[in-house]
Amino acid sequence: MRFFILLVSFLFVCPVWAGDGLVVDGWARATASKARNGAVYLSIKGNGATTDRLLSARSDGARRVALHAHEMDGGVMKMRLVDSLEIPATGGVEMRPGQMHLMLMGLKAPLGKGSSFPLTVTFEKAGTMTLEIKILGMGAKGMPVMKKHTH
Repeated sequence: MRFFILLVSFLFVCPVWAGDGLVVDGWARATASKARNGAVYLSIKGNGATTDRLLSARSDGARRVALHAHEMDGGVMKMRLVDSLEIPATGGVEMRPGQMHLMLMGLKAPLGKGSSFPLTVTFEKAGTMTLEIKILGMGAKGMPVMKKHTH
């Protein structure tokens, strides 16, 4: 029984590997009880062979999910809609608060710290995958650093 619990726990804290080698992980900040919007931040590592593009995302917990970036406009920071996001073959993309993020619009329920929810992302080459998004505290700045495992 302990092995089963350990295995299930491992599956919920590990990133997802896409068919062509992309490694994707994500998190969200908790929201206030009446919040209508939230944000998801992804970490996407390239496969070393070809570039890819994040095309879209969806979640049953929100009416709509859109890719947003922040930019300065006349001295004011504004969000703007982005059609897609290029994922370089080497390196990757790290979404962070105040920068690139996936905006969850029309939340059906608040995002509660310590829980998680499924998010489906679609890439041009890697296809579609479903991630389990971990919900951190309201002021979180990113996932805690985990020790690297070698295999």
